[in-house]
Amino acid sequence: MNGAAISADVIAYTSLSEADRRNLEDKIKEVLDDLTQKYEHFYGRIIQGDYIECAIPDSKHALRIALLLKTFIKSIELQKGNGSKGIKYFKEHGIRLALAVAPLTTVNPQRGIIDGEAIYLTGRLLRNYSTANKQRIVIKKTMFFLSPNKYVAEQFETIVTLLDTLIARCSAKQCEVIYLRLLGMSETAVSKKLGKNQSTISQHSTAAGWHAIEKAVNYFENYIDYYAR
Repeated sequence: MNGAAISADVIAYTSLSEADRRNLEDKIKEVLDDLTQKYEHFYGRIIQGDYIECAIPDSKHALRIALLLKTFIKSIELQKGNGSKGIKYFKEHGIRLALAVAPLTTVNPQRGIIDGEAIYLTGRLLRNYSTANKQRIVIKKTMFFLSPNKYVAEQFETIVTLLDTLIARCSAKQCEVIYLRLLGMSETAVSKKLGKNQSTISQHSTAAGWHAIEKAVNYFENYIDYYAR
């Protein structure tokens, strides 16, 4: 039976200061805990500080969760820096992630096990794109969609690529707004939570392309099970 898996790694992690790396790891654990509370049977874990794995038995939630991770991490403001050029790549992209809709055979949080074709697909792709220990970093794309069904892969990879381009252009503040909108909060609720004027929230939403993001996520949620069955 199809589920979904997400594998992600923090871009230019070694370029961050030790304090920022610790803060980032704590924040990632926090958002994974929040997602566990929000989505039934969701399981996410962080490995070695900069690598994330998630299992999502209900595949229709997969794209929203991927975007929640992406925008949340991009919204984190760095406190310190070590002067490395790599920091600009983190600020622009945050994480590189691969999302696969494919069979998940085992998800056992108690034993720390995620098994199945979905997690193999995402892990293999990220290993091929890893920038770890590379002196020269070239980043053309940071979000990938995978499926053993070629038609499904082509159908949704196009959408994910366009979303990747949109979010790469977003500032940390815009990503914070998009993250909260993806959680289902209205502009009024986001305004109250962040203590900002609703007009400011509206400007951030529009500049980030929220309406396009929302339509893409809704399309995925409505049709992924139909195409991938």
